[in-house]
Amino acid sequence: MTHRTRAPWRAATGVAALTLLLAACTDDDPFAGRELSIAGPDDGALYNAEQLADVAVEVEARLAEDSDPDADIDGLLHLDDVRLLLGTDDVTDDAEAHDGTQLRWSGADLPDGEHELAVVRIPLPDPDAAEDDDAEVVDVDPVSALDEDEDTGAEVLEAWTFEVKATPPELEVAVPEGGLVAGQPVAITGTTEAGAVVTVGSEETTAGEDGAWEVELDSPPEGELSIVATDVAGNATSDDVGGFVVVPSRATVDELRTVHVSFCGWASPGLREPVMDAIEAGRINSVQLDLKDETGKVGFATENEFAQMIGADPPDCRIDLEAAVEKLHGMGVPVIGRIVAFADPVLAPWAWANGERDYAIQTADGSNFYTGRYNGFANFAHPEIQEYNIAIAEEAAAMGVDHILWDYLRKPDGPLDNMTIPGLEGSVEDEIVAFTAAADERIAPFGVEHGASLYGVSADRPWEVGQDVERLAEVLDYVSPMIYPSHWGPGEYDVANPLMQPYDIVYNNLEVWLEVTEGKRARVAPWLEDSNWPVRLGYPDRAEYVREQIRATYDAGINEWLLWDSAVRYTDAAMIPPPD
Repeated sequence: MTHRTRAPWRAATGVAALTLLLAACTDDDPFAGRELSIAGPDDGALYNAEQLADVAVEVEARLAEDSDPDADIDGLLHLDDVRLLLGTDDVTDDAEAHDGTQLRWSGADLPDGEHELAVVRIPLPDPDAAEDDDAEVVDVDPVSALDEDEDTGAEVLEAWTFEVKATPPELEVAVPEGGLVAGQPVAITGTTEAGAVVTVGSEETTAGEDGAWEVELDSPPEGELSIVATDVAGNATSDDVGGFVVVPSRATVDELRTVHVSFCGWASPGLREPVMDAIEAGRINSVQLDLKDETGKVGFATENEFAQMIGADPPDCRIDLEAAVEKLHGMGVPVIGRIVAFADPVLAPWAWANGERDYAIQTADGSNFYTGRYNGFANFAHPEIQEYNIAIAEEAAAMGVDHILWDYLRKPDGPLDNMTIPGLEGSVEDEIVAFTAAADERIAPFGVEHGASLYGVSADRPWEVGQDVERLAEVLDYVSPMIYPSHWGPGEYDVANPLMQPYDIVYNNLEVWLEVTEGKRARVAPWLEDSNWPVRLGYPDRAEYVREQIRATYDAGINEWLLWDSAVRYTDAAMIPPPD
């Protein structure tokens, strides 16, 4: 007979024990000479979803070897006196099979929780007493067999206590955000049921009391990663996660102090080495490299098919972007990748010549692509033009570029009445914000910072080129106003002569930018002017001119700046450090 004492929970084997019970052989027992075979679940077992189908009770009556050969076999073998209790509920009538000599009941639909089953034998009413109107006919409640204090003649033939846990554990996986660095450890975390065993690839851990778990992999996974949570009962929940973005390396700084470097500037040792010296001396801590510039060319060996089709693939003085990223990251220096988005003198004439005129902004009458003071401008409202630029950004981010910094994120200068923008619905500002938001979402998995070079007047005059700074600051990490003193007219921002008052124009303009971006996602990191142009216009000292702009930036509470010189020749003496 199977033991009825409780045992600690153990995983079920799914193999039912077989117990033989001999009926008492007495003269007043109508079932004397009958033998019962009883099989049931493992006592003290824990059943999971897969094993639940094995939870069953089987009772079969057969003749004992010493039974009376003259006995009424049909009456002897009948199971009328055998009942099955689930807790205190009589479930005999729920049996899958009950043909008189056999009874089979399945617990496949049992809910999670602890359960008790018992096979009970009850005395049957005397049929002769039933024919006597004065006789008391007593039907015995099977549940009385469970109470040892009740003397009803009912008895427990077999009993089991077990637990069902068929609900699989919940599994939540926190996929690491941002670009994972090749060869670097990565933590995969999540939550599941407390005590569940979590397998991540070939690694294994156990969830804590709060269900949290973490596995550190030696390097980012390749392709999909299989994660399985198995609870104490053996129920399993799996999740295949993928989409991991892996970059070759990464470098970060809290505050940018950098210089612009063109394709040819990086390719030329005579221009590149002074930039490297400025890094070594601590004057700058990052480098802005052009990825796609005002010529419409892509400055690295792009695999972008659209760029190759329109002839935008690299010029002769190209950047070996992988090597540049590796070198600069080796020095702890992040790479800021500048992409000129919509000023595009490669794409516009190609579009006109190849029957794709909607790719270009057009003159008012649509007779030619718009030039103004440019050599062509791409149509920022066209989905394929947007995709082209975002794809370049993604390609560079995958190669380890740390920042994507847009430029010419706007319409051409001049009145809208002078141009036609095919497909534009709503305002220019709306379309520019929509593009920037889409770009932000697309490059987010790479973990890059996202910035934009914007017109200095856009903070308070967004309509001039279609740059709504307040909305752009919600979808960018930083905005970089181009506030070169030589570009302002007299009286701008209450500065009588901006060229000769570089401190005043920078400080006053930054006050407006800080006010407009207050509480927004984006911080302000301005472009400042370091070139010979102001000297040609009459400012007496280039170094002082640059220092005054930097000093104004620091006094405005901003410790970040980007220096611009199209010739890539910078004034080392002007690069003063921020205040302590």
